[in-house]
Amino acid sequence: MQKAQIQTDIGILTIVGDKNGVSKIFFENEKELSENIKITDSFFLDDCVNQMKEYFAGERNNFTFKINPIGTDFQKKVWEEMLNINFGETVSYKQLAERIENPKAVRAVANANARNPLPIVVPCHRVIGSNGKLTGFRGEIWRKKFLLELEK
Repeated sequence: MQKAQIQTDIGILTIVGDKNGVSKIFFENEKELSENIKITDSFFLDDCVNQMKEYFAGERNNFTFKINPIGTDFQKKVWEEMLNINFGETVSYKQLAERIENPKAVRAVANANARNPLPIVVPCHRVIGSNGKLTGFRGEIWRKKFLLELEK
């Protein structure tokens, strides 16, 4: 595994991955979670770092580097559907459950969203409450608000 860090408007992001793709992105407040990962040459992560810089500079609205999120089949299904949420668009947890053809799985969808290992890239920040409120975000609500405003 390789590890790279990038300074952004929402703090330091730690990116972890290998030749199979980026598998995890940690927010600064999750530092203790990423400390066990050895820092090595991050050449596998260079493309990700560059694309993240472009995103925060307002020059990119999608990511093309290889990803390798680790999770259950259900979680992966939710994360794959989140990749279909367009830049600047939001959907509710209920709508996301409907998109995966499991409308009664709203709580399970919310749990999968909370366990998204690739925030920003797999845009869990674009999922909001049915009432339009910003709810739950591993990176804290202020970051979710920032990302949504960046994408307007």
